[in-house]
Amino acid sequence: MSKIKQFQIGWIGLGKMGKPMAANLQEAGHQISVYNRSKDKAASLVQKGAKVHDTPKDLAKNSDTIFSMISDDSTILDIALGQDGVIENAPSNSVFVDMSTISPATSKKVSDYADKKSIKYLRAPVNGSVKQAEEASLVILASGKQDVYQNIYPLFEILGNKLFYVGDGEQARFLKLCINSMVGITSSMMGEALAFGEAGNLDWDTMLDIISSSAIGSPLVNFKKEILKKRDFKPTFTARQMAKDFDLILDTAKDNNLPMPLTSAVRQQWNGMIGTGRGDLDYFAYLEYLESLSGIKHTKENKQIE
Repeated sequence: MSKIKQFQIGWIGLGKMGKPMAANLQEAGHQISVYNRSKDKAASLVQKGAKVHDTPKDLAKNSDTIFSMISDDSTILDIALGQDGVIENAPSNSVFVDMSTISPATSKKVSDYADKKSIKYLRAPVNGSVKQAEEASLVILASGKQDVYQNIYPLFEILGNKLFYVGDGEQARFLKLCINSMVGITSSMMGEALAFGEAGNLDWDTMLDIISSSAIGSPLVNFKKEILKKRDFKPTFTARQMAKDFDLILDTAKDNNLPMPLTSAVRQQWNGMIGTGRGDLDYFAYLEYLESLSGIKHTKENKQIE
């Protein structure tokens, strides 16, 4: 790991991903202050010396490097722009790093305002699970001015183990959405294929083992294999969250006149999952949704009942 200087870090967003990421920066010896709408989520960080601020404005005034890891476009606009936002109140030449999954169009609004206020802005969305956030093994996709990226690089090293600089504009936003579209489509592809295999009375575990070892096998398929074997759809990323990301993808595609027929079709299936009460399950519960449409049920031994 590179030798790192001390940063006065402000962290906004202590959700499933944000909290362990902030904790890793704290464990590495950095003084951090935090803002989260639910203050109780900051308790474990406060016990180790973090300061809690009541508003993004207060946090920004007391930080030279501000990170955000929040839920959606409307939230980033709330915390970044306006009289009480980060950019209006951060010291000149401070750095604002947003690690959320948001649209390129919204990110460009943040970038334009940051430029006006002499705030250095990096887009740095991540790929990975909560476990990877805890283990500091996230994939970080960054874009913005390269010298700013190089300055923040030692902090990224604390948060992830695969770091990519991909351009000076919104490239990281586009790449993150590219990957999420393929991840979501993979879950729908797997759901349809597995339901098809069940119709042929294939042994469940054997089918999954062979598929994961075949040409279609991938880190994602192999990661989800045991979850599918156990049929445990406790969420690492929900169908509802995937629907939000697909909306970002399709809105961006519309802005750029890009046809995305597969993505459009799969987006409708997230509606089906949400409408049938599966919106807060893991997005790979798409399998269960397909089975319900097909009339496929299982015994405790995961055998099909026709």
